[in-house]
Amino acid sequence: MLSNNIFISAGEVSGDMHAATVVDELVKRYPGISVTGIAGTRMLEAGCQPLHGMHEMNVMGISDVLPALPRIHRIEKSILHWCAESRPAAAILVDFSSFHMRLGRKLRAMGIPVLHFIAPKLWAWGSWRVRKLRQSQDALACILPFEPEWFARNGISASYVGNPSVVACQGGWSKDALKARLGVDRDARLLAVLPGSRSQEIKAHVPVLAEVMQRLKKTEPSLAFVVPVAPGVARESLEALWRSGGLPLERQEPDYALRVDAAIAVSGTATLELALWNVPTVLVYKTSALTMFLAQRLVGVKCAGLANIILDDRPVMPELIQKDCTVEAIVEHVLPLLQNADAGEIQQTEFEELRRRLGVLSPAHGVVDMLDDFIMGGKG
Repeated sequence: MLSNNIFISAGEVSGDMHAATVVDELVKRYPGISVTGIAGTRMLEAGCQPLHGMHEMNVMGISDVLPALPRIHRIEKSILHWCAESRPAAAILVDFSSFHMRLGRKLRAMGIPVLHFIAPKLWAWGSWRVRKLRQSQDALACILPFEPEWFARNGISASYVGNPSVVACQGGWSKDALKARLGVDRDARLLAVLPGSRSQEIKAHVPVLAEVMQRLKKTEPSLAFVVPVAPGVARESLEALWRSGGLPLERQEPDYALRVDAAIAVSGTATLELALWNVPTVLVYKTSALTMFLAQRLVGVKCAGLANIILDDRPVMPELIQKDCTVEAIVEHVLPLLQNADAGEIQQTEFEELRRRLGVLSPAHGVVDMLDDFIMGGKG
């Protein structure tokens, strides 16, 4: 049985969502437990007591980093003071690795055991930070099935607890229900267009994707387009997609699911979700020349998409990146997915193996199991 006092921290929206599931699991499994931390809206709803609001950690861009440092330093001092006074049984640090690796090292120095949930992707970039990660945690919970082996080779014991996207993608709208919601004819083909969520991604991709939609509409007049709007994205920034026939869909709607006929998606978690929904997809990405120059030298994998990386770093989803991310190339790769069932089935067969590798574990359940095991096992 765990002590009745746990600290938990998340630093961004996705972390708040994942941390909330852990808070919920702790509260259900151990009635009377007290969970305190750096909390977002979902964590608060799950029962976390806020030491600070997650919004206090927000840094919107490089220009905001330096002015934010004193505030972030004050929050770190506040956490350390609270932990020194309250002596939680353990700290759970969710994603947000730059801040949490430093905090984890300091908490361990105080004798507080630390569990990192959502291992930093050091296998892709930042392998030089392995030593810092080794010093900052007692237990490492991974959400990608190949990660424990990679970390083991680098001297860190880690466990795969399942992937949050698997849980999130199990339910939600069927293809017909989504079409009905959008007012699209049941027999029409529906293409999802996902332009990314960061401002620089939207700026780079929206003009290209808008022209792709216009070209596809000429070739396939009955084709309909759905454009998910990610949290924090202003609809005005996607105006070119609306003018090209895009139908908006809020990403945070209850039962959200993109079970569509095919998709064009900017690289990110969304491409993994599309694979889990069994949607044939073309992955696209454009960034600055400097960012790409650095990535080509620092990134330790060949593919950009998570589904492709999990499937042995193979381009199961075609990846059109930088100079290959053109209107002509995107149309050329998407049309077969809409016109030829066999083309889509090639991806879908691979997605079956993806789902097998990811399994159906509950990450929150696995994290709490790990927490209980390593505290009760005397590691704390």
